[in-house]
Order: sequence, then C-alpha cells, then structure tokens
Amino acid sequence: MKERLIIKVGDLIYEKVDAIVNAANNSLLGGGGVDGAIHLAAGPELLAECRTIGGCPTGEARVTGGYRLSARWIIHTVGPVWHGGGEGEAILLASSYRRSLEEAVRVGALTIAFPSISTGVYSYPKPEAALVAVTSVKYFLNSHLELSEVRLVCFSEESATLHCQALSRL
Repeated sequence: MKERLIIKVGDLIYEKVDAIVNAANNSLLGGGGVDGAIHLAAGPELLAECRTIGGCPTGEARVTGGYRLSARWIIHTVGPVWHGGGEGEAILLASSYRRSLEEAVRVGALTIAFPSISTGVYSYPKPEAALVAVTSVKYFLNSHLELSEVRLVCFSEESATLHCQALSRL
C-alpha cells in the first residue's frame, strides 16, 4: 500500500499537487519566505483575490485559486509566532495543519503539499514544529481517506531529517 504521508526536500512552488499550503501572515497580502515566493509565482491575480478575503486568524485557513502555479488551489494558513511555548503555540500550529487539511477535503483536493509552517520568521523551533506537523497530518489521515497524498516539503535536508525523526517517534 502506498504511503500517504511523504517527507521530501524540494521547492513547494513546483510540487505537482492539487493544493499547496502557504505559510501566510494574517493579512494574506504577501510577505517574505514561502509567502512571498508563492505570491510572486502565482501572479498578481492571487493578491487581488486575497484582498477580497479580509485576512485570516492564526490557526485558521483560507482557500484561493492557484493562478499561475501548477496547483489548482492555494490554502493559506497562519501559523503562530513562537513566544517560548507557553502561549498555546503548539495548539495553534496543529490547528493550522488540521484546518488546511479540512479545507483541502472541502474543495476536493486529493493531493496537498505543505511547507514547514512557522519555522521561518515566526521562529518556531524546527524539531518541535516537525513533531506537530507529522502528528497532525498522521492523525488527520487516519480518519480521512479522501486524501491520497500529503507531502511535507522541506527546504533543507536538516528539516527533512527532523520530520523523518519525528515520524519515527509516532
């Protein structure tokens, strides 16, 4: 049986999936890192659609078209800023993954690719973020057969190793 959770090193923009997840900020109007790269690659139509949405709270997700990307949809989620772990960051990060997966199912996506949410400028520690990511995705996949593949697309070998180590602990 094919593994439904894939951990790989790559560039999220080029993944051939139905939906990619954008690690967005609350405005959804673009930013740095993954967010900026997705907005640049998708084209100005993405920004125009995001302006009509009215933002997104931390831990939630919103869907737009994929425009110039190969993905049909972009699922924008806002992960938490790391404040030391005592302000509900793990709950919010898990919610970002879960809500993104729920939105993928809602729109009919069968395949989805995630970046490592909150580990860039939001400073979430990478080992802890990897554990939240793989735990959240595995738990969701256990009760949702609609998704055929979820990819955790890591920007570096180090990040992929952390995700694989986290997965081996489950």
